[in-house]
Amino acid sequence: MRYYATASGPIVRDVMRAGRLGMIATPASGNRVIEGVDWCADNGCFTPGRYPGDEKYLAWLARHAVHAARCAFAAAPDVVGDAAATLARSVPMLPRIRAAGFPAALVAQDGLERLPVPWELTDGLFLGGTTQWKLSSAAADLAAEARARDVTVHMGRVNSLRRLRHAAAIGCNSVDGTYLIYAPHHNLPRLLSWLDDVNQPAGTQPPTGRP
Repeated sequence: MRYYATASGPIVRDVMRAGRLGMIATPASGNRVIEGVDWCADNGCFTPGRYPGDEKYLAWLARHAVHAARCAFAAAPDVVGDAAATLARSVPMLPRIRAAGFPAALVAQDGLERLPVPWELTDGLFLGGTTQWKLSSAAADLAAEARARDVTVHMGRVNSLRRLRHAAAIGCNSVDGTYLIYAPHHNLPRLLSWLDDVNQPAGTQPPTGRP
């Protein structure tokens, strides 16, 4: 399991360079991608006003093309909580993200289980949506289908060990979260211990409980 975090200070960046964490970057974050670090590109749509628009997003990706080989995915633009609106917004962008040299991720939103998924355009499935939907059996079923198709599965907004265990249990390859934005010196050792917990050999973890 890979955890993509915000590069919140020197201690976090050092751990990223050591390979224990990945980095999540967005056009609005202002953080440069760290040389040699595994990373993912999010679009910023979760926070109103933070998505720069399709052309500026593609231009931002183009400026980071030198780091594309280490990028797990670049998330196509989405609409929080609305799968149909997300598909209308994402489907035209998925091929353009690929053409820019990045694996393209579809952000799964509430109701995607009732709609046709453009798997042929999708290199990654990013489990977004409302918290209730993201933790639902519908999201878990989509994750299972993605894995069966060799599509990478990622879960957003993972800020607890219980949530991290849930993501691992449904087959996510990676997660992201904001856990290190505040008090990184205090929270970093705890997060690394969580990752050690979920990356134990199969059969050694305790039950997940409710995320």
